[in-house]
Amino acid sequence: MALNVLVVDDSAVMRKMIVRALHLSGLPVAKVFEAGTGKAGLVSALEQPVDLALLDINMPEMNGMALLTELRNHPKTAALPIVMVSTEGSEQRIEMIRNSGAGFVRKPFTPEALVAAVVGAVGGCDDDE
Repeated sequence: MALNVLVVDDSAVMRKMIVRALHLSGLPVAKVFEAGTGKAGLVSALEQPVDLALLDINMPEMNGMALLTELRNHPKTAALPIVMVSTEGSEQRIEMIRNSGAGFVRKPFTPEALVAAVVGAVGGCDDDE
């Protein structure tokens, strides 16, 4: 199954790096939706057919932790696979993220680390379609 991915990060450069890593990874990516703020990411997640969300933590308007909470509390996105991609990664924060059912990748990341987190979040990818 090809994945529709939402990338939410206030840095356009980082969004492009994540998208590029996804495309080069060999993962079955159909569409990529991008948002530069947590609020825009929430709107996109609720309006677009999204199979996976990659979220930054430190963003304007609504940070990634608040966005994660909103996504978990909405019936449409409660089970959405989510990976937090951030420079902020204290053990306490990572534990909170994992307790929310999301994965975590520390920036700067290797493409392999991102792919491993994505595969872990979506439960494996079958690209034989």
